[in-house]
Amino acid sequence: MEVLLYLIPFLALLIAGLGIYGVFWSIKNNQFDDTKGDSTRILIDHDDNNLKSGELSLNY
Repeated sequence: MEVLLYLIPFLALLIAGLGIYGVFWSIKNNQFDDTKGDSTRILIDHDDNNLKSGELSLNY
């Protein structure tokens, strides 16, 4: 049971370190460059402009 006194804090520090590493990795690899573009681009549906009145688009 004494091993838990060392294991739990070690695991907590390990998980925190992995989280910090993940943040720095994502910043380094430009994951946060265009935060607005994807959120607005998904709302624009270019395929529906060519549909006739009453047609249903089944493109997924």
